[in-house]
Amino acid sequence: MSDPCIICVAITGSLPTKADNPAVPITISEQVESTQAAFEAGAAIVHAHVRDDEGRPTSDPDRFARLLDGIRQHCPGMIVQLSTGGRSGAGRDRGGMLPHRPDMASLSVGSNNFPTRVYENSPELVDWLASEMATHGVMPEIEAFDLSHILQAHAMWQDGRLMTRPYVQFVMGVKNAMPVDRNVFDYYIATVRRLFGTGAPWCAAGIGPNQIVLNEWAVAAGGHARTGLEDNVRLDRTRLAPSNAALVQRVVDLCDRYRRPVATWQQARTILGLPEAGS
Repeated sequence: MSDPCIICVAITGSLPTKADNPAVPITISEQVESTQAAFEAGAAIVHAHVRDDEGRPTSDPDRFARLLDGIRQHCPGMIVQLSTGGRSGAGRDRGGMLPHRPDMASLSVGSNNFPTRVYENSPELVDWLASEMATHGVMPEIEAFDLSHILQAHAMWQDGRLMTRPYVQFVMGVKNAMPVDRNVFDYYIATVRRLFGTGAPWCAAGIGPNQIVLNEWAVAAGGHARTGLEDNVRLDRTRLAPSNAALVQRVVDLCDRYRRPVATWQQARTILGLPEAGS
């Protein structure tokens, strides 16, 4: 298999703290530095959240703007994907950064259970976020926590609420949501190919110790892989991950094992149909 594999690094998220792992980047400068190291290790996409001065998750568009500027300066060409996730804001505040025109933004098109609460994504909010992405030329990345989310993304693409074919990412291993199940994973792939075309790119993310499991499944099956300290702070049971770059390197090693080249940022933009950097 020779198709390049796009590696996405989720650098921070909303939950991990330095108490969980001192390598978790919290400030804007720490996030830029961590992203640059991950970029140099092989990541072509960065999935980014921001924190306030107390380290709590926020949707502050000004902080997102500073992070976006820093990444573009130090990681030229890298695809920047900002999070509209519900842990860092409520309602339309979740899309307040979209006018900054990142390359991509995450979009959850349905609700599901999380470990201690409902991750609520109302139809009205989903449609508004999709409309904002279309207005500002932002490509949606569908975070599919359930099969219905893949089907809903297809319906939105078909009726024009999504202006471009979405990039679907399977998220498995969140407590109370979809567990890590190989049969389900294979069905997800078949569903994406049936609905979006046999060549449609897709990605997979695993939570906690399941990160490396989903990394390997995705690389082996011809998909793309997400890693990073947002989803997993450990290398194994006894060792914390020393950096986001170290987790990226694990995926690079898998690509070598399965004889898949690691996608450059130029190749990643071509695969996803994104414009050249700066255009």
